[in-house]
Formats: sequence, structure tokens, C-alpha cells
Amino acid sequence: MNPTDTTRRTFIQTTSIGAAATTSTALIAAEPKSSGKSSRTIETDVLVCGGGCAGSAAALAASRAGAKTLMVEKAPFAGGIITSVGLPYFDGIAHIDTKRIVVRGIALELLSKSGVCAPDAKTVAKHNPAILNTFEFKLLLDGVFQEQKDNLSVLFNSFICDAQSKGDRVESVTVANKDGLVTIKPKVVIDCSGDADVAAWAGAPFEQNKEVQPLTLHFRIGNVQPHDEFGIQCREALAAAQQRGELPHYYGPGVMFLYAKNEVYIHGVRVPADPTDAADLSRAEMQGRADAHAMFRAWKRDVAGFKDAYFMEAYPWIGVRESRRIIGQHVLSEEDLMTSRRFDDAIATGCWYLDLHPNKTVVGSANDFNPRKVQPEPYDIPYRSLVPQKLENLLVAGRCHSATRGAHASTRVTVTAMAMGEAAGVAAAISLKDKTSVAEINGVKVREQLESQNAGPFTDA
Repeated sequence: MNPTDTTRRTFIQTTSIGAAATTSTALIAAEPKSSGKSSRTIETDVLVCGGGCAGSAAALAASRAGAKTLMVEKAPFAGGIITSVGLPYFDGIAHIDTKRIVVRGIALELLSKSGVCAPDAKTVAKHNPAILNTFEFKLLLDGVFQEQKDNLSVLFNSFICDAQSKGDRVESVTVANKDGLVTIKPKVVIDCSGDADVAAWAGAPFEQNKEVQPLTLHFRIGNVQPHDEFGIQCREALAAAQQRGELPHYYGPGVMFLYAKNEVYIHGVRVPADPTDAADLSRAEMQGRADAHAMFRAWKRDVAGFKDAYFMEAYPWIGVRESRRIIGQHVLSEEDLMTSRRFDDAIATGCWYLDLHPNKTVVGSANDFNPRKVQPEPYDIPYRSLVPQKLENLLVAGRCHSATRGAHASTRVTVTAMAMGEAAGVAAAISLKDKTSVAEINGVKVREQLESQNAGPFTDA
């Protein structure tokens, strides 16, 4: 046997018998996999691409409605921005002034199961309540997925890498994972990738601004002691670090004692990049880590409360705010939001402010304008903004739905994405039962089904 044979692998097996141990060596022949073509094919009723906020809700909604559903997610867990990026806030669940809950359904279910509020809560203490343990949120999602095991299958560590369409239908989606290249043939596809990857690759019209909102890496620092003027000193230290050339861009910073009295959670990294370009995204990930540690070093040097602090962790993914947006049957506009326009086919309610981050340093605020000046009242999101043009069996939910850049600055947030995902899952199940395409469904029917489940738009209640 050639010891360098790469088609074979050697392992050592040790068995303990009392105080003695025996060691044996076994050689297992590994069959080389073919290259270049998919090694496996899966057929399903509904394919949900992405397991973030929108995708998790879409997969739950479709499977609960009886559709055989497969969700694929590139991370080893679901939750997207909450778990992979580390932003724990349920942005968009409640009106900023009254704290009245405007999104129910799966979003409220997950918030209540996380111990933040009652299942039938009408208001919350803060308009954007936080999940205080993101690991437990992973477990919560695992549990609700497993409850639907008869209808829902999940593939983590699975990266969507291609989509094939014929005529006006998406025929298959290619996924790369430990099985190799896997071809998935669905009846309905729900693109919850955030970047509209499937929609773009399948030929749906989309738009993307040349300059998009900056990316942000979230991180945590332990053994921090707050004191008078703590926040002011944190800002001054970053300003000095930037003057020394150690920190290209930042915002805020948001330094919060969110998880423990001696631990800070920070969002303040700001990296201009194109998240749909692999090389530029890789550069942004490295820049984000460098900037996070530069902030830590500046505070460690210049802020007394960080004297004995240590860098705990940066979350595994840098957060993306904006990339592609599909051009759907309706393009939701700023005017729609600011006039609280009503739609017969409304399937979700939005209420977040127009949260548009600039690609520059802004001290003391996330934005360079007063967000209260562009704060809409709760507004409708129509079903047609989830339906791409040209493809009849594809829906899109989350931040890549059909909206202008200004409207998207509000609709892109956590809970609003969940609400759109739930609507897309319900619509997919209806289309299968009615033997019609998701592009032809009357959104009023989707709205009625959502309302029967205590979900859907909630602008007038």
C-alpha cells in the first residue's frame, strides 16, 4: 500500500480493558467523489434559502401549513442577524412611542418563548426588546424546527451556489455542503438569502446601488467597570485612535451593558464594502475584526473602566444592511411608508424609522440625521412586494424584497423580515393547495390566512 494514497485514511482505535489498553490500526478505503456535477438530488414542495429571521419564519409557516419544506442555511445554526451577527434586538415589533406591538405571529411567539413578554402581550417595555441569550435563541429555533420534523427538513452548513431557471420557473437550486454539490428541485422557492442570490441567479430583475450601507461587526468585551463620563471617554478614545490612523471609520459607538453588569456589547464598526462581491466581503470581514480590536486597544489604553478588561468575542459574521433588492410586482416607496398607505393585499406591518447608515464616521449617533424626522407611523407591506417579476414560483422575503432604497432602510430590520418570511411561507403553502403559482395568488387570500393565525398586518388594531 502506498502510504501517500490520498483515497485512503488511517485512524487509531483504542479499547480499554481494565488497566490495559490495546491499539489497533484499521484502513478504510474512501471512495473518491466525482467532481463537477451534483452528487445528490432532493425534491421538495418548498425550498427556503436562508435560515435567518425571514427564512426561519418562512420555513416554520410553510411546514405548519402542511407543505413539505426544506430550509438550507450556510451557518451551523439558524437565526441570522441575531445569532450569526449578534444583533439581539427585535427591531420593528412595536411602535416607537406607544410601545404597542404591531407584529404578531411567529415573531411574537419567538419573543415570548425567549421570556421577554407574554404570548398575548399587547405592548412591550421597550420598542425594540432584546434577546438576552443568543445561544438559547439558537436552541429555541432548533426546538421549533424539530417540532415540525414531519414536514420540515433542515440542512445547516449548506451554501447556495447556483440557481437554474427555465422559462418562468426556477427549476433547481444548487447547494454545496458535506454531501458535495446537491441539486434541489422545489415546487416553490422562497429566497431569504438577504442578498437575493437565488432571485438574481435565476434571472429575476433586481437593483443594487453602487454604494450600499456599511457593514458592521458586533463584539463583546468582559470585565469592564462603568464610571462617570464612561460614554464620553469611549467616544473620545475612538476619536483619538482615528486621528492616529488606527481606525478608518466608526459610528456611535454603541457601548451597552446588555448581558451583564461588567460586560459591554458594542456596535460601532463601520466598513464600506460590496457584500455581493466575494473578495470585497472577505476584505470587509478582516477589516471589521481589525477595527473591533483597535477599538478595544484604544479603550484599554485611554478609558479607566477597561483597565482589566479582556476581548471576549467578535461574532462570526459581519452584518450586512443592504445589497440587492428585487423589482417586484409592487415597489414599496418612502411615500407609501410616510403616508401609511393601505394595501388590500397587506401581509405585514412595518414601523421602524428610515435607518440609513452613511459610509463615514458619525460620532454619538448611528446616522447623520435625526431619525425622528423620518419616523413613519405603522405602515402596510403588500404581498406584491414579495413577488419578483418574470418568475412564477419564486418569493422573496426579508431585506431583499421589492422596495426603494429609502423604504428598505425601514423594512430591512429583524422583526419586519420575520413578518415577511411568515407571509411567504403561508403563500407557498396556499399555492400548493390551490395548484396555482405564487405569482398568481391574490394577496388578499394570504392576508386572510395570516389573520386567521393571529398574524399579518396590524396597523389599525
